[in-house]
Amino acid sequence: MSERLRLKKNADRRLKAGHLWLYSNEIDIEATPLKGIEPGAQAVIEAANGKAMGVAYVNPHSLICARVVSRDANVRLDRSLLVHRFNQALALRKQLFEKPFYRLVHGEGDLLPGLIVDRFDDVLVVQLNTLGMEMLAGEIVAALDKVLSPRAIVFKNDSSGRRQEQLERQVEVVHGDLPEQIVLEENGVRFVAPVLDGQKTGWFYDHRANRAWLNGLVAGKRVLDVFSYVGGWGVQAAAHGASEVLCIDSSGVALERVVENAALNGLAEKVSIGEGDAFEALAALKADGEQFDVVILDPPAFIRKRKDIPNGERAYSRLNREAMRLLGRDGLLLSASCSMHLAPERLVECVRGAVRHQDRHGQVIYQGGQGPDHPVHPAIPETSYLKALGVRVFRD
Repeated sequence: MSERLRLKKNADRRLKAGHLWLYSNEIDIEATPLKGIEPGAQAVIEAANGKAMGVAYVNPHSLICARVVSRDANVRLDRSLLVHRFNQALALRKQLFEKPFYRLVHGEGDLLPGLIVDRFDDVLVVQLNTLGMEMLAGEIVAALDKVLSPRAIVFKNDSSGRRQEQLERQVEVVHGDLPEQIVLEENGVRFVAPVLDGQKTGWFYDHRANRAWLNGLVAGKRVLDVFSYVGGWGVQAAAHGASEVLCIDSSGVALERVVENAALNGLAEKVSIGEGDAFEALAALKADGEQFDVVILDPPAFIRKRKDIPNGERAYSRLNREAMRLLGRDGLLLSASCSMHLAPERLVECVRGAVRHQDRHGQVIYQGGQGPDHPVHPAIPETSYLKALGVRVFRD
């Protein structure tokens, strides 16, 4: 491999510790000009003393200018390595799950930075979030076909991260024929996944274990699911014995799918919907004197960048306060955050402040994160992003 990138002195510490990212200010651009490398090309990474440390794909125009794909300087990320990594990822999921519904590839967590693959039985939905992965699109399709022979592969390339890599956003079926309806199963409940026009890949497998925990506590309860999307939490609660479920979302299209998913499971009588802004909906429910035994908060990321932390924490605090106003004397709050930049203890603090604002008591009885099909890379804290708190909220 002719391309190489040499690191500045001491800039190799994170790589030695297992990290996979390199930043542009860590490159010795006098020895190896970063801008001289073709965007998307693969290069050998060298320590300051010239010792090879591995291979990475490069994008000189991105803050993360290189992402390591192998510790072996003689290896390239090609179809052969992709097949190997896909087989490694598949072996883990087969140990974890009986049925073929899961995240098959979770970026850095599966040593394939910039690549996401969600599996819906014989349909695979792929996100190529970096230029390096975009350049390998054809090889990725071929490798997935070799490993799983899927009926269809969809490229769901509409993430905001692609903009940072100067990539166009597009959604297309790149292999096979997509069935009219894609049905997945989670925790014994069936759902239609909107893989072409839904959020992300169409489904959020990361909360599977957190939903399973809550499912055990909802029998006979009146449940409010805020930011419901297509009903992952709410429809499961109804299926596990909730007496009544109200799903709130700002998207009418998502709510139509809540109705569809409730009907798919014979739960149409139990599940109702309400369209609107979450904060306004919570205030309106309070004004109408509504009360719930369980409130679920699973909002989108309020904190996308570090600079958003102060405003984001205020939003989480306000959301939890408004939700607690709707809980009965002894209620259960499920409060989640997918904001990578919100530390777990800060979510606990948002909940604590909300409890005291209502002059009530709180007990954190559950703390969850992302499921095992979203493995955390131990050297990359950023790969641990999901938080879920189960909080009992009660009065004296």
